[in-house]
Amino acid sequence: MSHSSPVPSFYLDKADPGSWKALNSLATAVRAATDAAGLPRDVVELANVRISQINGCAYCLDLHVRAAEEAGTAAVKLRVLPAWRETSIFSEVEEAALTIAEAVTLLPDDDERVASLESARFALGDEAYSALCWAAATMNTFNRVSIVSRHRVQG
Repeated sequence: MSHSSPVPSFYLDKADPGSWKALNSLATAVRAATDAAGLPRDVVELANVRISQINGCAYCLDLHVRAAEEAGTAAVKLRVLPAWRETSIFSEVEEAALTIAEAVTLLPDDDERVASLESARFALGDEAYSALCWAAATMNTFNRVSIVSRHRVQG
């Protein structure tokens, strides 16, 4: 029987602090854009949680579920989030944000993506739509950095 030792983590953020700093600067700019568009923090965090669920990023889920709770997201919304389309408890803005989160993360076929994003853009207006698309793209990048780096949830 062979015993293999665990592979040590390789943290992309520590290996290239310049790129990590640039990604965090992007996140700061995106937060300013969502704020300027009048998007409530709980809506943005709800989208971040949904993206992290889809990508399976435990580290980001832990971080953004806590942020969503701190922003006032109702616990029931977090509990049913994977099945949000099956409920009537989300506002039109939340539904638009979740539509963007899923479309940007999953990149469905062109017809489906265009249709869902057009409905979200109509519901939100251009400024909020743009800000949420940037937020979703940025969250996906953070998920990938954390997954590849094997960032661990602290118990």
